Amino acid sequence: MSDVLTAPYGAWRSLITSDVIVAETIGLTDVLLDGDDIYWIETRPQEAGRYVAVRRDPMGAISEVMPATFNARTRVHEYGGGAVVVDDSVIFAANFGDQRLYRQDGRGGPRPLTSEGFRYADGRIDRRRRRWIGVREEHRDPNPQVVVNTIVAVDIEGARPEQVLVTGSDFYASPRLSPDGTRLAWLSWNHPNMPWVGTELWVAEITADGTLQQPTKVAGGPAESIFQPEWSPDGNLYFISDRSGWWNLYRTLDGHDEPLYPMAAEFGQPQWNFGMSTYAFVSADQLICAYTEGGLGKLASLDVARHRLLPLDLPYTDYSAVRAHGSRVVFRAGSPTSPASIVLLDFNTQQSQVLRRATELAEQPNIRAYFSVPQAIDFPTEGGLTAHALYYPPSNPQYHAPADDLPPLVVKTHGGPTAAASSVLDFGIQFWTSRGIAVLDVNYGGSTGYGRAYRDRLHQQWGIVDVDDCINAAKYLIGEHKVDSARIVITGGSAGGYTTLAALTFRDFFQAGGSHYGVSDTEALVRDTHKFESRYLDWLIGPYPSQQALYKERSPIYHVERLSVPVIFFQGEEDKIVPPNQTALMVEALQRKKIPVGYWLFAGEQHGFRQGENIKRALDAELYFYAVLVFRTGLYF
Repeated sequence: MSDVLTAPYGAWRSLITSDVIVAETIGLTDVLLDGDDIYWIETRPQEAGRYVAVRRDPMGAISEVMPATFNARTRVHEYGGGAVVVDDSVIFAANFGDQRLYRQDGRGGPRPLTSEGFRYADGRIDRRRRRWIGVREEHRDPNPQVVVNTIVAVDIEGARPEQVLVTGSDFYASPRLSPDGTRLAWLSWNHPNMPWVGTELWVAEITADGTLQQPTKVAGGPAESIFQPEWSPDGNLYFISDRSGWWNLYRTLDGHDEPLYPMAAEFGQPQWNFGMSTYAFVSADQLICAYTEGGLGKLASLDVARHRLLPLDLPYTDYSAVRAHGSRVVFRAGSPTSPASIVLLDFNTQQSQVLRRATELAEQPNIRAYFSVPQAIDFPTEGGLTAHALYYPPSNPQYHAPADDLPPLVVKTHGGPTAAASSVLDFGIQFWTSRGIAVLDVNYGGSTGYGRAYRDRLHQQWGIVDVDDCINAAKYLIGEHKVDSARIVITGGSAGGYTTLAALTFRDFFQAGGSHYGVSDTEALVRDTHKFESRYLDWLIGPYPSQQALYKERSPIYHVERLSVPVIFFQGEEDKIVPPNQTALMVEALQRKKIPVGYWLFAGEQHGFRQGENIKRALDAELYFYAVLVFRTGLYF
């Protein structure tokens, strides 16, 4: 131990720098299977955040499948997902630049099938009728809330006009064709609901001319969330419902809904993106399924005939994008010591292999030595309730702190707010912990992974329950003598940015904070944001405009006189979800009060940062801001 240095928490040098993170890390999203080929989407900060469709062939060769100018990203619902579908080696993909749907086959590069003014997502190929069926979003009005959503059919040769199949609801998702091509299932919902509050599952017969007849509601309603309808190989319809208080698996059989394996676990996820999948069919009676129990993810096989669930012994705690083709199962997974990865599992042998990692940094022993492994904590909060968080203690093999020192704490508030803190290795968190700064990632009331009742804690309590839980989580660590009560900051993005600003404005607890494209004016959000979230605040705060006074009461921008600690802001110039003017107004108000404030406005960025240089700047600037104003330690990058 003679080579271990003694230095205060927060003043440790680290090999995990912003340059290393940006240079070595990509994002991994959708997984697609086409025969023996495996596809996935990579998001590359090094290429200005481009979404790249990648194929792995049966020999293991990995290659890009679209030109370098193509960005395979849709903006339906603004959050996108489900931009690509592949059928018999023919690729159908939405391009970010013009949002048109393109086809690419062996005859050359991508060619457009649709015109501008529309966006496309979540498609499936109807081979019998030679068409793409998916969600279309019409954007021909300058008002971002005047948008028409439908399910349409697009001729895969571009020879026939688009055909509207389903219309009349505010939103649609998951159009799914039965194996024999005679029926279509889909999800729909209406304002003010979000898909994790209430959706409906519909089925209709497909007629000879390709239109639908006799649409029938199978499940769901305004207080029941349905997730991921899928047809089994033998033609039965499966889906996930939270009618029991937990997102569990069901199937329709002889006109009745049959629960497959009731348990206090979440098989579903909040549908922020299209194309999400937590289960897939290995055979007509055998599923592979992912679920969350106690805040951590598991993967299991489900024998439908015997109602038997068998968890698989895999080294991961988070699963998504589950697909299967025969005995081959492919999914996205990660753990506290493993980054997000594309994993191939042989269902018969239970052997798995990693096909692609978001970063290879985790494979370097000198980097792995720095890892802080999170501790799941349950802590008391308001009303005698319990809430949850992941605590990351400082960790650096080169340093230890003086015996009487306690580390600074960064409290992280996830977005959504209907989302959850991930247990997957996050170098953005390790960036802090390797410098001697503890991190607390809070799953405040309203987070997913703990059942419907836990999600519903945030109903009309946004800005109260989430703030209470973040403060109580930090107080719990203070009571356990794990962190320094005089050096605690809070940071978050989007809805997490709102929680951050609300905590700093309405409570006297944190010493500083960071808002990444956060909401400061809830009333402006109602007026200015896009259609998908334009009524979300009815559920989070109350109906607007009848509750206008409550909106002003909960908006930090109207109470800047109560804010007296430093804040740093990060904002995308092209953000359509939280427009930049909200951040600008907050910054100006703090400048007038002469409170230390930082402001980074990134050109070319939307809601969330995808360009490597901007990710680097945000990491470094936030560390510098806190180090100088709150942590009061030497600054080492």
